[in-house]
Amino acid sequence: MPRNLDMTTLRSFVAVAEAGGVTRAAGFLNLTQSAVSMQLKRLEESLGQTLLDRSARQIGLTAQGEQLLGYGRRILALNDEVYTRLTDQSFEGELTLGVPSDIVYPHIPDVLKRFAAKYPRVKVQLISSYTNRLKRQFARGECDLILTTETGAGESAETLATLPLVWVGSQNGSAWKSRPLRLAFEYACLFRTGVQAALDEAGIAWEMAVESDSTRTVEASVTADLAVHACVSGSLPNHVIEIDHGGHLPDLAKIHINMYLADHAKTPLAAELAELVRQAYCRN
Repeated sequence: MPRNLDMTTLRSFVAVAEAGGVTRAAGFLNLTQSAVSMQLKRLEESLGQTLLDRSARQIGLTAQGEQLLGYGRRILALNDEVYTRLTDQSFEGELTLGVPSDIVYPHIPDVLKRFAAKYPRVKVQLISSYTNRLKRQFARGECDLILTTETGAGESAETLATLPLVWVGSQNGSAWKSRPLRLAFEYACLFRTGVQAALDEAGIAWEMAVESDSTRTVEASVTADLAVHACVSGSLPNHVIEIDHGGHLPDLAKIHINMYLADHAKTPLAAELAELVRQAYCRN
C-alpha cells in the first residue's frame, strides 16, 4: 500500500538542512525548537531511517539524509508551485530590488527563483548598480528594497553579513607582484579609495591601470592579468581567484552587506522578498 510523505515534517527537515541547525530553522518556520525536533523525529520514524547525524556539535546529514534533501527540495518546490497557481490568493504587483553588481552572485538568482515560484504573478525588477547610486535611487523612492556594500551601516539598515575585502587576480597571474601595483576599478567603486589608502599606509606604490564605468571591462582586465582588483569575499567573479599573496599586500577593510526596506514598501510581498534575502545570507 502506498504511503505519503508528511509535507510539514519534510519542510522542517529541508529547513534544518539548509539552515545548518534546528534553532535557525525554527526561526524561519515560525515554530519552536521542540516542535521542529518532534517533526524531524516523526519523519525519521515514518521512513525508518536516521536522517541527521547528531554526534557532532553541528548537525549534519547522514547518507540517507543527503539523498532525501535532494528529493525534498524538488517535492516542496512542486508543492508550492501547484498551491500558488491553483489558489485564488495569488498576488499581483511589482517590486524593485537594487543590488550592487559585485554581490549579485551567489545569492540573488536563487532568491529571485524562490520568490517567483511562490508569487508567479509578481514582477521583480532587479537593478544592478553601485551602492552610492542605489542609495540615491532608494532615497527618491525608486527602489522598494536595496542591498548595499558599506564600511558602516546607515540609519534603518539591517546588516546581513560582515565580510572582508580580498585581493583578486588572474589564475596563475603575477600582476600582484608588480610595483607600482597595477589596479583596476570602476570610477564609482566604493572600495577604490580604501584600497588606495591601505596601499599608501603599507608603503606600496600603485597606479590606476584600468578605469572604467563597466564592471565587465574591469573583470576582463583582471582575468588577463593586466591588473588586480578587490572584491567582497565569497562574491568573486568567474575566471578570477583570491590572491595568495603571503602578506605582501595589505589586509583590506571589512564590508557590511546591509539591507534597506523602504517605508512605502513595507507590505507582505516586500517583507517576503526581504525574508528570502535574509535567509540566503543566514545559510551562507
